[in-house]
Amino acid sequence: MSAPRDLVHDFANHAAQMRYDDLPDAAREAAQKSILDTMGVILAASGMEPAARGVIDIVRESGGVAQSTVLGFGGKAPALMAALANGALAHCLDYDDQTPWGQHCASSIIPAVFALAERRGGVSGREVITAVAVGQDIFARLRCNVVWRKDWNLSTVLAVYAATAAAGRVAGLSAAHIGHAMGIASMQSSGIMEMVAGRGSDLRGLYAGFSAKGAALAVMMAEKGVTGIDRLFEGTYGVFASHFGGGYDRDAMVAGLGTDLLGSGTLYKRWPCVGTAHSHMKAAIDIISENDLTVADIAEIRLHVGDYHDLMCQPLQERRAPATLADAKFSLPFLVAVAVVRRGMSVTDFTTAGLADPEILEAARKITLVPDPSLDWTLDLPPGRVEVLAKDGRRWLVEGQQVPGNADAPLTWDDICAKFRECAAVSVNPVPPDRLARAEEMARGLADLDDATDLIRCLA
Repeated sequence: MSAPRDLVHDFANHAAQMRYDDLPDAAREAAQKSILDTMGVILAASGMEPAARGVIDIVRESGGVAQSTVLGFGGKAPALMAALANGALAHCLDYDDQTPWGQHCASSIIPAVFALAERRGGVSGREVITAVAVGQDIFARLRCNVVWRKDWNLSTVLAVYAATAAAGRVAGLSAAHIGHAMGIASMQSSGIMEMVAGRGSDLRGLYAGFSAKGAALAVMMAEKGVTGIDRLFEGTYGVFASHFGGGYDRDAMVAGLGTDLLGSGTLYKRWPCVGTAHSHMKAAIDIISENDLTVADIAEIRLHVGDYHDLMCQPLQERRAPATLADAKFSLPFLVAVAVVRRGMSVTDFTTAGLADPEILEAARKITLVPDPSLDWTLDLPPGRVEVLAKDGRRWLVEGQQVPGNADAPLTWDDICAKFRECAAVSVNPVPPDRLARAEEMARGLADLDDATDLIRCLA
């Protein structure tokens, strides 16, 4: 008996055959919001993250055919290198959208999709929306239904397949060729969690560039006739066996495929830092705001932490005063201290001067940890609890709820546009207000554009 058909073929057919008219409204809107949101974050990163400049220098040194737009820094590059550049910028600030389970896929999908759409030319807004929605859906189906031991960075290991399926769609590939491309993309599926959890590395911010470039390369190779892997996911030595010890739920991965698009649950960040910190930040903001406290009023700030929260706190002294911008965005004590002092957070809080702000560092020194295994990360983002003890003896214990951008406090289109303008304002090359307004209009009306890449060129 022959082995049953591998999931790669189900996902490839899904990517090739999905019709815009059959997309649920929520999936369409999520894709469109993600496109504008991601482009805004790329613009902000161009002006706020020094580590990205090395990537841009490499892109410029590489030369080649000017096919696809590099946001922020301007100009065009070969599609492959534009995907690398825009992907590297898309996650730099940890301000890109995320799934309800904490991982990121749009920062891989959207740079690859737009790079190959510009390379091809004449790809409609409806096609791009459909491609992004399918990519978000495939990522969610993979993410939720594998046995993850927090050893692999799922944002890159799995997003390269979602980005490849989406980019293959806009490149005009058949289902068979998208399947080949996804197999080729296995050579680009990587990323260990030490990259995320460790300190001192710029890779944590730049990682989406690798999966975006890998997706674009895989599609281009499949387009030239290179074949993939027939048993990519479920083979004896396939993705599920190699990355997840054979632990996956096939039935769940295909349930509702083509009708229930899971990207509709995408969350849009209001604060530019790791999403697993947001509920602690919200709890702290609620306590400080409702009781009008200052840092001087506070004796101690106790963070109740599960396993992944604790990862962002060790070693505590260094996480209270992170040495780099990349580390700051993953240091829970520092992030809560920013929230306490600012009663919110902005992209402008993450500068060299911001890392040395004496009031924030004073607040961070007052932070201690309370281990709580009930807050360990399994699937959904675990909530955060914060306890504040005032010098006058008052005490508050709050769990972070209605975090801006989460499902119980979603960002509207107006919120997304406000964030987009905030991000664009710190771009290395600020975009004129009239073009920003035009970009917002095009993103909202993307389905009506004959060429979706007019949007990215409007921002160049």
